[in-house]
This record gives sequence, C-alpha cells and structure tokens, in this order.
Amino acid sequence: MSWRMRVVHKTGYEYAGPVTASYNEARLTPRSDSRQTVILSRVETTPATRSYRYTDYWGSAVTAFDLHAPHTSLEVTGLSVVETDSLDPQEEPAGWDVIREPDTKDRYDELLLPSRYVPADKALAKTARDLAKGLDPVDAVVAAAQWVHEQMDYVPGTTGVHTSAIQAYEERQGVCQDYAHLTLLLLRAMGIPAQYVSGYLHPVRDATIGETVEGQSHAWIQAWTGAWWGYDPTNARFVGEQHVSVGIGRDYGDVPPLKGIYMGGSAAAQEVVVEVTRLA
Repeated sequence: MSWRMRVVHKTGYEYAGPVTASYNEARLTPRSDSRQTVILSRVETTPATRSYRYTDYWGSAVTAFDLHAPHTSLEVTGLSVVETDSLDPQEEPAGWDVIREPDTKDRYDELLLPSRYVPADKALAKTARDLAKGLDPVDAVVAAAQWVHEQMDYVPGTTGVHTSAIQAYEERQGVCQDYAHLTLLLLRAMGIPAQYVSGYLHPVRDATIGETVEGQSHAWIQAWTGAWWGYDPTNARFVGEQHVSVGIGRDYGDVPPLKGIYMGGSAAAQEVVVEVTRLA
C-alpha cells in the first residue's frame, strides 16, 4: 500500500559573530524513481538567499545558495510531499554469473571499489565471502545486512559523520550511517554493486493520517542484482512505504544534507528538526 507523506527538515545555525559571506549546498530534495514520486519540494532559507538547482554526478538534486549580507543566524528548510511504495527485489534476479561479468563490473566499477568511509578490510572481506556461501545474490544481500544488524548496537553519539565502517565495527556501536557503511563494505567484498542512500524514515508503521511526528534522517543501502532495490540494515527490513529517499552515492561523503563554507564568526550552535506527517 502506498503512502503520501509531508517531510519538513529544518536546520538552524547560530554564529558567535557576523558572517559576511557563505556558500552552501543542500541535498534535501527527494528523488523521483520507481518507488516514489515527488509531488512538491522546495528549499527555503532565512535570511533569503540566491539559489539554483542542479543534479549531481550520482543523480541527487542539489540546491546551491549563497548569502553575502552580514548575518548571525541561518535557517535552511526543506519541505517535500512524496508518495512512496514498497519495492521488493525483482522476481527473477540476476545470478552470480551476471554480477561477475566484466560488463557489470565495468558499469558499476565505482560502486564496487572502496571509498572514504567504506574502506577495504581483509577480515571483513572473508566474513562477506562466508556469508554469501550457498546463497543467491539477493539472499546474500539480506544475510550481510542482517549480520550487521546483529553485530552492531544502535547507540547515538558514539560515532560521527567522519567515522568509517571499520571504525564503527571495532566499536560495535553506531547509528544508521554506520550500519549502511558496514553493509556496503560486505556487499562490495562479495562483488555486488551497492550504494549508500540518505533520506528519512517515518518511525511508526501504522501511522495515523494527519498526525505530525518527529521523524528521522536515515540511511540505508541499495544493491544491484539485475535491478536496484533497497534494504535497511538498521531495522533489518526491506525499504518500504515509510522510507523517503533523497540522495545516493558511494558513502555519506557523497550525500551530506548540508555542506558549505563561510567567512566570519564561528558557529556557536546548530539545531536540526525533522517532522513527518502521513497525509494518505
């Protein structure tokens, strides 16, 4: 059953002194793809800024904006209305022979290689091969994600945005970003093309229509087994109606919700609020 959701993502910055200029990029616009349709989306700032939108290398929508008037605070708001659905793996997925073909490896080369937050690791590569033994590619993806879910404890604050998959695994603790990175490491070691997905998660499976709740910025993975499909290792479940996808890439480094540079006073505080409302 499809859902319609409104997502409001607000990020506020306070500065210790006046900022004279800032240049920023926001990845807050959901994707339109086979699982979801964007009905409405806009990015607004206070103070008002000049902005333009483009699509980055990975296919994520980026709103770039700059501000050249002195300011001591900045608020960035992403507002979207999205229709979502579930998307299970295809009925006849590709086998290992197709996944290991030179053409497949060439096409998805960047999603098979190590990246900044998903480095290679011999011990975890062996674990990946052991997990995949006797399984078809789809089941191997699920096995890897469930293994990560079992190995890790969800503990906010124990890792940061610059924590790698190996560092998180050594701690056996982390958040959704770390679960996704560790799963990607295993899948790439298996030879399965896999990418990082950023977005939002409505926290209530049987959500009341019209009720606004505190949502979550979230991350999960997509794997290619003849077609792309998503799995959420943090919650050990297929990506479905509660998930709103925004950005894709090799790892978190390709999809930060906000990044930029500024000149002037140092940042004194930051506040992020995500509100999600099921509309239908």
